[in-house]
Amino acid sequence: MERSRGPWLGLILFIVLLVAGGRVLWLWLDRPIERVSIRGELEHVNAGYLREQLAPLVEGQSWLALDLGELRQRVRDIDWLAEVRVSRQWPDALVLELFEQEPVARWHDEELLNPRGEPFAYGSVAPPEGLPDLAGPTGSGAEVLAYYDRLQRHFAALGVKIRQLRLEPRGAWRLQLDSGVWVMLGRSDRDARLARLESAWRRQLGSEASQIRYIDLRYPNGVAVAWHGETATVEP
Repeated sequence: MERSRGPWLGLILFIVLLVAGGRVLWLWLDRPIERVSIRGELEHVNAGYLREQLAPLVEGQSWLALDLGELRQRVRDIDWLAEVRVSRQWPDALVLELFEQEPVARWHDEELLNPRGEPFAYGSVAPPEGLPDLAGPTGSGAEVLAYYDRLQRHFAALGVKIRQLRLEPRGAWRLQLDSGVWVMLGRSDRDARLARLESAWRRQLGSEASQIRYIDLRYPNGVAVAWHGETATVEP
């Protein structure tokens, strides 16, 4: 009986020592995080902004116990960041590879759009100058951005740029040109209406843009023009 008990006691002792050794090794490896390295080509955010945003996320965390997946999700929530990769670096450091959002337009004066038409907040970081001002119902960012690109190519032939583009809740479109003129495009027959505007713009309206308040294309034939200080008149 004593002989059969001996191997079991040895095995149990070995397991206890292994667990205790593993615990000691874990405690030795799981050190407080002392350094966070940031990598990536960043154009709009600077190191000071990132340190301010990242510090609360790693404060009091330890090197091994930190959940990298959870940290990645929390870092992605920082304004201006599109994607994040997180890794550990021996013995007590983290490496964050950051990918910045690319702003292509303003959205409702409160957010920006990336090239996929996805809104993102810009927080305390000023957006670049000269971005077009777009707006539309929730979830319509991609649609509005795509139509803006299409219209921009159309108006480029006239030497005109679009400053603002709005998609109303009921589906009507209106836009503002760089001359300040508003164009009411409406919901239907937009290509035909734009063709009428192009014809009238080349014939007369382009040279008198500074005198125009808005152009209304929502007519079966012709366009309605509202001049500064006058009521609207219909141009054939």
